Amino acid sequence: MSKKIGIVMGSDSDLPIVKKAIDMLDTFGVEYEVHVYSAHRTPDEAGVFASNARANGFGAIIAAAGMAAHLAGAIAARTTLPVIGIPCKSSCFDGMDALLSTVQMPTGIPVATVAVNGAANAALLAIQMLAIEDKALADKLDAKRATDAQKVLEKNDAIQAEFNKK
Repeated sequence: MSKKIGIVMGSDSDLPIVKKAIDMLDTFGVEYEVHVYSAHRTPDEAGVFASNARANGFGAIIAAAGMAAHLAGAIAARTTLPVIGIPCKSSCFDGMDALLSTVQMPTGIPVATVAVNGAANAALLAIQMLAIEDKALADKLDAKRATDAQKVLEKNDAIQAEFNKK
């Protein structure tokens, strides 16, 4: 049985961003759980979730937060599972504060960080982690890459037809 992905957001206001990760996991048929835990307002609950994640069948955790964005680091401090941080854009600093808070982790507590609001890539990275030992999932990733490449080539053909007339 394949591992599931934990998704934690610091606030339900992050849900519109996190929904892109949820949709991607659904597309690949990957099981997940979604929670709202704040590194600052519910640190005990976030810590218990992270500490028990491996025993509860998770293979990786995605943590989304804006502003101070300490959630991914707080989760990573309590588990040795891979943690993927999604820095979320807020009304302050255009998301740069969240990006820096997520990416600047001390040695020994790594957090993989995707782009600001990069939830789809966070899900894809988590899926790639699970696919290390799940061939069916790896095949789905290969198929997605091929489909994505074909879409780009079709756009290239359309642009060439429109602008490269001789």
